[in-house]
Amino acid sequence: MVSVDAMRTTVGIVGNAIALGLFLSPLPTFIRIWKKKSVEEFSVIPYVATLLNCMLWMVYGLPIVHPNSTLVLTINAAGTAIELCYVILYLVFSDGPKRLKAILLFLGDLAIVGIVTAIVLIFFHTHERRSLIVGILCVIFCIIMYLAPLTVMLVTLLPMSQSSVIKTKSVEYMPLSLSVASFFNGLCWTIYALIRFDLYITIPNTLGLLFSITQLVLHVLYYKSTKMQIAERKKKGEVGLTDVVVDDSLKTPMSAPSH
Repeated sequence: MVSVDAMRTTVGIVGNAIALGLFLSPLPTFIRIWKKKSVEEFSVIPYVATLLNCMLWMVYGLPIVHPNSTLVLTINAAGTAIELCYVILYLVFSDGPKRLKAILLFLGDLAIVGIVTAIVLIFFHTHERRSLIVGILCVIFCIIMYLAPLTVMLVTLLPMSQSSVIKTKSVEYMPLSLSVASFFNGLCWTIYALIRFDLYITIPNTLGLLFSITQLVLHVLYYKSTKMQIAERKKKGEVGLTDVVVDDSLKTPMSAPSH
């Protein structure tokens, strides 16, 4: 019979693999941004939130904070590197208020991690106390990471918002790959936490599972309307191009010099 520890270890390894998938899931979004040389209406919030979450869990996994946490340290180090690349690409291809917002949020991430690390190492001198403080913060920011993609929906609460899921009935700028990866990540780590109950892992991942389900429901509700809007926009673009070609062909004979 398989022991509880063996089951938990197996689920943990699967969880790490899924977490890596979660970090890589925005790749299609950033390939699109790279090709179009624009961030369009994509939000930077999910990426800076995930970056902050990874950096804090990386601090948590340090031997001087929480010994014997190699898997936690390595997967979040990988996540930090990946999310940092996303944020840098967002900065490169954004401008104006969007770039300023991204810069401020990125600097905020660095400031939070720096302050937390300094306080924990200077004022707390046992692994238990350090793990407790950083662990609580990790729970809070892990919840924020799961909640971040829903900001695309929640901005409907702002009267001036023009680009939100519910208002536009479009999930074009709420990537499905990120929602699916978040769902499986939350599901796997919730199971892991329940096999041998761990409150710090259970709380954020159970909430993350619920947030991800909400995102997937939105994708189901607005799938058809999103496809229709994209098709209509492409059609308008083709019509506009045809009009330009026709106008140019009509103007050319008239602009020729007379003899």
